[in-house]
Amino acid sequence: MEIEKLVYGGDGLARREGQVVLVPFVLPGERVKARLTNMRAGVMRAELESVESAAEGRVAPECPYFARCGGCHYQHASPELQVLQKLAILRETLARGGVRGDFPLFHLAAEPWAYRNRAQLHAANGSIGYLQTRSHKLAPVERCPISSPRINQTLAALYEMIRDPRWPRFLRSFELFTNETEVQFNVLDSGSPVARRFFDWCAERIPGAAAASLDYPAAGFIYRVSRRSFFQVNRFLLDALVGEALGGVAGEYAVDLYAGVGLLTLPLARRFATVTAVESGPASARDLQFNAGRAGLAVRSMQTTAEAFLADHTGAAPDFVLADPPRAGLGKVVAARLAALHPARLTIVSCDPATLARDLAALQAAGYHIDRMTLVDLFPQTFHIETVVHLKRD
Repeated sequence: MEIEKLVYGGDGLARREGQVVLVPFVLPGERVKARLTNMRAGVMRAELESVESAAEGRVAPECPYFARCGGCHYQHASPELQVLQKLAILRETLARGGVRGDFPLFHLAAEPWAYRNRAQLHAANGSIGYLQTRSHKLAPVERCPISSPRINQTLAALYEMIRDPRWPRFLRSFELFTNETEVQFNVLDSGSPVARRFFDWCAERIPGAAAASLDYPAAGFIYRVSRRSFFQVNRFLLDALVGEALGGVAGEYAVDLYAGVGLLTLPLARRFATVTAVESGPASARDLQFNAGRAGLAVRSMQTTAEAFLADHTGAAPDFVLADPPRAGLGKVVAARLAALHPARLTIVSCDPATLARDLAALQAAGYHIDRMTLVDLFPQTFHIETVVHLKRD
C-alpha cells in the first residue's frame, strides 16, 4: 500500500480496494507492506511489516522500546517533519470541522527529547513500564528518552525497589512528577491502600516522594502543585506557552477558565486590574489560591465549573477571557455562554484539534473571528497537538 497522509491518532492512511486502512509507524508517500488485522467502525487496521520505499525525513528511532511501548508514535520521523505533519493534521481537522477563514498559523517547538516532567507508569510481575500499543499488557521500560533526567533517575531507583519485599505487589500504576530536584509519587491504581511506610521508604531513595506537593518555577513565578493537581508536562516550553497564550493583552478585567494551579492566572494578574480564576478541581483550586497569595496578587479564585460561572456572571463583560479546557473542549453550553458574554478578546488553549474545531465553528457562527493560531509542540514524538487560538469579536 501507499501511505497518503498521517491522521490524528498517529496512524498513516492508505487505501486497499477502496477501503480505508490505518497503519502505524509510517510516513506520507511511503510504500509499505502491512498485515491486515481487524475492522473497527468501518475502518480496517493493519500492522506494519516492512517499508519498501522510505520517505524523506524517516529516521532511526532513538528508543529501543519504540513501536512496542504505546507512549510514542512518531520517533521514526525527524522533529522537523513531525511539526509539519501536525500542522497539516491541524489544518485538515479544522477545515473538516467547519472552521472558516484564512488565518495565520504559526508553531513553537523546543528540545524534542527529555522534555517530560510527568510520567504515568504501570507495575506488574517485578517490572515497570508503559502499556503496549493498543493493549493492556505491560511493556517494561528501564529508561524513557522523552522523560526528564530526574524521572529516569527515579525509574532506576524504583527498579531496585520493586525487587525488595517491601514493594506493595498490589500497586498497579503510579505517576511521577518532578521539578528536577524533587519527585512527587502519586498512586493512580492499587488493589489495596498503600501504607504510609511505603512513601517514607520512597522518600529515603527519592527526594520529595512523600511530600503532598512540590514547588515548580515557571513564567517568573513559583507554583505549588499538589497531588491530583494539573500542570503542563513540557519543561522546555512552559514559558513560551504562557507568552503565546497571553500575547500583548492587558486591561481592566480578565477571566481565566479552567485555571488549574494558576499557570496562566498569575501572569494575567500582572496585566489586568481585576482577574477572576475559575477551577473546579479541589486540589488545583486550593493550589491556585495559595499561589496567588504567595505571589502577592489579588486574584478572585472560584471553585466551580466554567458552565456555572458563566451562567451566574453579571455585570460588564470581561476585556479578555482565557480558556484552557480539558480534552473534551469547551462544549456547546460553554461556547454559547461565552458568545453571549461578548468579551472583546478570547483565547483558547486546546489539547484536542477535533473538539477545538467544534468550539471554533460555534464561536465563529456567534460573531468571532480567528486573529492568530499557534501550534505549540508540547508533546514531541507523539501525535498529541496543543493549539493556542486568539479570537476577536467582529
